[in-house]
Amino acid sequence: MIAIGCDHGGYELKQEIIAYLEENHLEYKDYGCYDTNSVDYPVYAKKVAHAVANKEAEKGILICGTGIGISIAANKVKGIRAALCHDCFSAQATREHNDANIVAMGARVIGPGLAVKIVDTFLNTPFSNDERHVRRIAQIED
Repeated sequence: MIAIGCDHGGYELKQEIIAYLEENHLEYKDYGCYDTNSVDYPVYAKKVAHAVANKEAEKGILICGTGIGISIAANKVKGIRAALCHDCFSAQATREHNDANIVAMGARVIGPGLAVKIVDTFLNTPFSNDERHVRRIAQIED
């Protein structure tokens, strides 16, 4: 299951991502927000991050205006490795090297076509399990 959440700035892009998830028959849970009224992004970052950290979801997707604030808030939750990605190479590399479990994006930075490609890359790229990456992730978790 994939946890997805956003603030008001990411609401419209979240709808595009949800359409992709549904078209690909991927199970997800929408943790809000549910419209474009102004909200505080840490609330939704923490909902998604806790779902991933507690193994209620395998991975998460977060969207705000820039992706910065929502990724910072998510990374405050123990066990979360949220990566801000605005290109497919970063999405691939963060899965292969960092075993990132949440991808964050900025709706005011990228368009829906690229966002869908980033999500697709993130969800379909496995962790490499190379010893050096396992060692480095362990150092992050300490």
